[in-house]
Amino acid sequence: QLALAESGGGSVQAGGSLRLSCAIYGYIAGYYCMGWFRQAPGKEREGVATIERDDTTFYADSVQGRFTISQDNAKNTLYLQMHSLEPEDTAMYYCAADHRGFCYRNIREADFRFWGQGTLVTVSS
Repeated sequence: QLALAESGGGSVQAGGSLRLSCAIYGYIAGYYCMGWFRQAPGKEREGVATIERDDTTFYADSVQGRFTISQDNAKNTLYLQMHSLEPEDTAMYYCAADHRGFCYRNIREADFRFWGQGTLVTVSS
């Protein structure tokens, strides 16, 4: 079992940056896929980025080039660095994890069993 806890959300103006963190509690073994999702008001949850143990990453087209997912294995922490934020990035952001040796290129909610409670990001124009 894993427990995940996000932090780092807040309010920022368009063009600004934020870094989200996700603390991971529990034994994650040597094989996993971790990721970030977001859910805007009135919309379905969508995949943002994923990362494998070897730092292979996948990104949604909407954030490619602006967001960077990374991990600190020594600290059991997952990060999402967000630059050039747009009002359309406003959402609740969730981290997720699953015991799987790889991430699918298509980032799907159904492929993750462990979730955090979310952290809110608000981008104003």
